[in-house]
Amino acid sequence: MNQYASMIRNLKTPEVMERLIRLYGSRDGMLVEQTARYTSLLKRHEEYFHAEREVLMVSAPGRTEIGGNHTDHNKGKVLAAAVNLDTLAAVSGRDDTLVNVHSEGYPAMTIDLADLSKHDDEQGTTAALIRGVASRMAELGYKIGGFDAAIQSTVASGSGLSSSAAFEVLVCAILDALYNGFTIDAKTQAKIGQYAENVYFGKPSGLLDQMASANGGLVYVDFKCEDPDVRPMAYDFAQKGYALVVVGTGGSHDDLTDEYAAIPAEMKQVAAFFGEDNLRRVRPEEFGNNVAAIREKVSDRALLRALHFFNENDRVGWQVKALENDNVEEFFQHIIASGRSSYMYLQNVYAQKRPQEQSLSVALSLAEYMLEGKGAWRIHGGGFAGTTLNFVPQKELPHFIETMESVFGPRSCHILDIRPEGAAVIKL
Repeated sequence: MNQYASMIRNLKTPEVMERLIRLYGSRDGMLVEQTARYTSLLKRHEEYFHAEREVLMVSAPGRTEIGGNHTDHNKGKVLAAAVNLDTLAAVSGRDDTLVNVHSEGYPAMTIDLADLSKHDDEQGTTAALIRGVASRMAELGYKIGGFDAAIQSTVASGSGLSSSAAFEVLVCAILDALYNGFTIDAKTQAKIGQYAENVYFGKPSGLLDQMASANGGLVYVDFKCEDPDVRPMAYDFAQKGYALVVVGTGGSHDDLTDEYAAIPAEMKQVAAFFGEDNLRRVRPEEFGNNVAAIREKVSDRALLRALHFFNENDRVGWQVKALENDNVEEFFQHIIASGRSSYMYLQNVYAQKRPQEQSLSVALSLAEYMLEGKGAWRIHGGGFAGTTLNFVPQKELPHFIETMESVFGPRSCHILDIRPEGAAVIKL
């Protein structure tokens, strides 16, 4: 029996099934779905590469942002969680520096890690992320090498669950597992992924997405210092009778990089008024006492975005305290307030260049109609297009999903479970 057949057979062992339940939850049909998915990916790897070396299964989760909308890039606080949707690879090492990737739904690609320089023509591509991760790992003294990977993702691009961060953490985990004994800590994984996204991919993201994916579980993160304070939290929304539902509204993130980049840039314009490079170093009362003078130096939108930052940063702390006190009703009030602040002050619910397209606004209005007094709703992630996050009572779930999918299409709703583990290697 070859190793592929042996690995497929091992998917049915109690140990592996328990591992899959830990990573993907225990909803009806999950084991059947994941077993079929893993089997298909192993067969694809055999078809493309027929590796003689050991084949590993490596997984990195998507993330949901629960609190702290656009605070991380100005050294703020966030509340986030890894989720049970992931980017998954069947991967084997090579004796050279070539990386061959067959990712479902995309053309096959090969890059050579003998060249770790930034390629301007790769900006915004998967190749940029792979080369950027490898480059930063090499700079930090980690070993790198080639690999052959068949990849499939349930973290869809544009889903608001951060497919790019999941992919960055996945590539780091692959190189770590193959060449460093899977020893890189979660914070370092996250920083490597952010470097690749900022420098090679060309997107000025904060560290929230990568940190949530790499750490796993529900985490409070304070980015005030260079070494972020990461505090794991335990709260079971399902046990309290609520489902986390992300609604994909179908809006495209294409050509919106400038809209995203304007948010941290404008916040930092306000920080610069005080001689600082980020808003976390500015005292809120100092900001409040200088509104008139700030308006003479920056746009009103920059001023409002700074106001959002100060309020949102405080709100994350209130959300954490509400969960620690097991006060879900108070927690929901802060979630709704966060969403309204994003709409009114941060202004990332629709793109300025496409004001006629307001799918997120429609989703938020529907959620408010159905969930007011029962749950919570807010913008999710970067905004402008993409998704909303909703806390839906279990008894309201069928009606909520039916309504949303009647507007935004079949499978536009994703019921999420919080995944307790970040990047993972599954040996079969």
